Amino acid sequence: MHKDKIFCAIYDGKTFGDVKEFDTFTSSLKRLGAYLQSENVKRIAMESTGIYWIAVWNILEEMNFELVLVNPFLIKQMPGRKSDVKDAQWIAKLLHKDLLRGSFVPDASIQRLRSYSRKYMKLQQQITRSLILMDNLLVMSGIRISSCVSDIGGKSTLNVIEALIKGEDDPVKLSKLVYGNRENKKTGKLLQALTGNMQEHHRDRLEMEKEQYDLLETQSRRCLGKMEEICNEEFAEAFDLLCTMPGIGHISAMIIIAETGADMQAFESSNKLVGWAGLRPRNDESAGKYKSTAITKGNKYLKTTLVQTAWAASRSKGTFFQEKFNRLAIRKSRKKALIAIARKILVTVWHILNEKRGYNPTLLPVYNQEKLSAKVRYHQKEIERIEALIPRKTA
Repeated sequence: MHKDKIFCAIYDGKTFGDVKEFDTFTSSLKRLGAYLQSENVKRIAMESTGIYWIAVWNILEEMNFELVLVNPFLIKQMPGRKSDVKDAQWIAKLLHKDLLRGSFVPDASIQRLRSYSRKYMKLQQQITRSLILMDNLLVMSGIRISSCVSDIGGKSTLNVIEALIKGEDDPVKLSKLVYGNRENKKTGKLLQALTGNMQEHHRDRLEMEKEQYDLLETQSRRCLGKMEEICNEEFAEAFDLLCTMPGIGHISAMIIIAETGADMQAFESSNKLVGWAGLRPRNDESAGKYKSTAITKGNKYLKTTLVQTAWAASRSKGTFFQEKFNRLAIRKSRKKALIAIARKILVTVWHILNEKRGYNPTLLPVYNQEKLSAKVRYHQKEIERIEALIPRKTA
């Protein structure tokens, strides 16, 4: 499957039919479906190449074919024996022998939700980039407000930017637009930070960036509104259940639903879901030595959201996730401990959605009293052993 061409091969278990070539226009895709129906084809496998497969999938799905989407990495031909015709025949042969492992393709409602959620995440990245560009313009103008505030996207910074765009240069008037910041106001640091030399081209560029920032914020709110509408109409139960977990808010719950489909029947176990998300260490072992324990590739949107929720959960006081993170961070790096918490959150999400039960903190105790007592006894014995090895000073 390519941008402009599709190669179709039919295999009946003994021989291959002629490999047909079709264009990717909608009329050609319908002719492809009609051709497959005329040949009594029931099952179809296709490569998941970029976004090219989506239009083909939607049309063939309406014709009631049994479709299988396959990662091209798993069905590559041998080097030196590759062509589009041979690839099509190879896929048909593997499908006939049931050697293909299909990818997860959600239903139409999840695809709608996923479209908005992924757009929202990309908009957030662009918003962050726009804020950094506006701060860079302020720095080039000699204004260092980012040195006095904790959030360059906060209301105080945006108020100062709007005033600068309108032509206000007085640092005293600008300082009145900054909320709080008592220490910096008292020491005069804020006045010094707001004293700059903004030139005309700096002001024009700052106005352009602010217009782009406002547009991105408006689109982001529209995406959130659509996401909430879809979740309230079709996934209200899953949404409410996910919001009972520490670290998971409304936005992260909607993104998790969009990426996982909210139906855990698509994943046999929580381990399958963790592997699909790419939160499991890879198998890279030879001669008893592990070459790499880095996590595998997976759904980058789900992985990003889970890491963000892991940060929030690791700071939720009195929770299992905070206690587990603190213990792991002692013997691992904080980033590795964070990935471990993200994995545990995803396992919990699978059980919540599979069993249709809200988060129950009693099932995940903050600590295990028996294990804790055993560790205390172990360390006490080690201390006594070490003390016995130290020679005592004679009087």
